[in-house]
Amino acid sequence: MSEKIVVPALGESITEATVAKWLKNAGDSVHADEPIVELETDKVNLEVPSPITGVITEINSKDGSVVEVGALLGSVSENASSVKPSPKKNEEVKKEDTKSTENNVIKLDPIKKEPKVFEETFKAEEQSEKPLVLTDEVEEAAPVINNIQNQTLSPAVRKIVTENNIDLATVLGSGKDGRVLKGDLISMMGANPKPSERKIQYGEEERIKMTRLRQTIAKRLKQAQENAALLTTFNEVDMTNIMEMRKENQEDFQSRYNIKLGFMSFFVKACVVALKNFPAVNAEIDGDEIVYKNYYNISFAVGTDKGLVVPVLRNADELSFADIEKNIKEISEKAKDGKLVIEDLQGGTFTISNGGVYGSMLSTPILNLPQSGVLGMHNIVERPAVVDGEIKIRPIMYLALSYDHRIIDGKESVSFLKMIKENLEEPRRLFLDI
Repeated sequence: MSEKIVVPALGESITEATVAKWLKNAGDSVHADEPIVELETDKVNLEVPSPITGVITEINSKDGSVVEVGALLGSVSENASSVKPSPKKNEEVKKEDTKSTENNVIKLDPIKKEPKVFEETFKAEEQSEKPLVLTDEVEEAAPVINNIQNQTLSPAVRKIVTENNIDLATVLGSGKDGRVLKGDLISMMGANPKPSERKIQYGEEERIKMTRLRQTIAKRLKQAQENAALLTTFNEVDMTNIMEMRKENQEDFQSRYNIKLGFMSFFVKACVVALKNFPAVNAEIDGDEIVYKNYYNISFAVGTDKGLVVPVLRNADELSFADIEKNIKEISEKAKDGKLVIEDLQGGTFTISNGGVYGSMLSTPILNLPQSGVLGMHNIVERPAVVDGEIKIRPIMYLALSYDHRIIDGKESVSFLKMIKENLEEPRRLFLDI
């Protein structure tokens, strides 16, 4: 008995996919419902399981091919015998790959000080220590002593090492017993850097076809610029009270709900409060009509190895702090593991993008159409702030709200962002729902 492996229904408005990779080869044994091939759509990746237990007898669509819903991918037979390909024999290992690291030049970490430091300290070096230019080949490498305290260094060398925080383990000393000389450091400054490993491996340029997900991201971001009147307004928020509240309640919160109290739950709650007060930010344009959403599905951007995805936290206004944190963790893990389904990405009404996790200080986030607003979070940096007439150091985060000016006026956008700021700076209001 033989069963066909076909492309399953992929969800609303999706008619084709790309064969990302086969997880099994022809001749491999498989169990019923075991994933055998991964498909990539413009929204999510999904694995196609084996319909029966047996052996893969045929593969009709190769990796990278585009297939439509219902197309034949291959077949599995119950009666076929498993055939495994023989391993490659006598694979030669390149001689240069097996060279001992002792025969390679050890690079010195970048020197932060100006060359003038070395020129001045050179004069203080003993005349007996002559510079030695390192080459790619060393007949017999002397043992390297890694710890500065265990080496007898000249004052000039010790000054250079100390001031520039040089790890002596990265320097091949040419002196007696591997002692690092001044010449060893200076010669490294004149050495030309080698080409990048990527250039060596792939050449001057490499051309790779964009994934379907990346193509969709590019298309939709361009659509957002072309089809909306984009504008961004900024504000800043003092994170002191939120950070203190998290610190004071973190242990109890974790013991009660088995999840950490993060920043995202505060931002989601603050956004919901502001969206209720400024419904245009939670609306969208459909032709010549404005569609006001009386539910609050918060999309949040998640960076993955394959690109940016924006899953949805549904009915956020009906969730507690603990529920928000649990749901965000669960959805984020699904996104990073490539296990999101179509439903996870649909129905959002407003988006939060947290570039701060990557160190972003400020940005102008772009709309996630057909939504009309997106909030950008950024990194928290201690900055001087005036508090009650005094200058104090405060943890400050910059906020950015990008919005569609066709539906949201400037007054609404500024007031919306100001309300978010006020609720974040007085986070107890979010618990009291005031």
